[in-house]
Amino acid sequence: MTSNENMAEPIKVIIADDHVLYRAGVKTALSAKKDVKVIAEADNGMHLLNMLKMIPVDVILLDIQMPIMDGITALPEIKKLYPKVRIIMLTMMDDHSMITKLMEIGANSYLTKTSDSEIIYEAIKTCFEQEYYFNSLTNKALLTNLKQRNDVTPQRLMQQEANLNEKEMLILKLMCEEKSTKEIADLVDLSPRTVEAIRDKLKVKTGAKSTAGLILYAVKHNILNEEL
Repeated sequence: MTSNENMAEPIKVIIADDHVLYRAGVKTALSAKKDVKVIAEADNGMHLLNMLKMIPVDVILLDIQMPIMDGITALPEIKKLYPKVRIIMLTMMDDHSMITKLMEIGANSYLTKTSDSEIIYEAIKTCFEQEYYFNSLTNKALLTNLKQRNDVTPQRLMQQEANLNEKEMLILKLMCEEKSTKEIADLVDLSPRTVEAIRDKLKVKTGAKSTAGLILYAVKHNILNEEL
């Protein structure tokens, strides 16, 4: 796959939501974008899973509440079968513990249904290019929820955990600040390829499956507050 071909091809999106009008609204808004294409629609999780057997997709907009199979049940199933597909959860709720749970089981982003179409577009692009899209809602939820949950034993957890060197800690902190690979490379004076290699090494060391998993790890182990 050459980079030219890759750039020319739009990001393939499926919308899974049981509200026809919501699907139509998102589809219409995204139809103005040349680099994103809604290729299919599903009205429940089972319908979506059957569809994925036949249709290759890059990003799924997945509603949490749907009949037959909801988004919470569908999410881990999709991630198990199609680990590279990015999943953006959609909901009417901004429940912090729900956001944390979904990010931990593989969601790449979490948006409320009141999100502007430009935000949805930005989330699709960012998830596709950088694996996840964190907005202030997801950041706040992860930070408050995980800190509450782990305040008791951060020190012991840190000792048990992967032995990260100073450079790895710094790169992880910069990732938590939503810096892109290129920005991190410039800040730490390394090539983007080296930063990616360190990021892969961090995943191996921490057992994280994705960049979102690394962010969760950093929050859980209080790395955000560590002095470098």
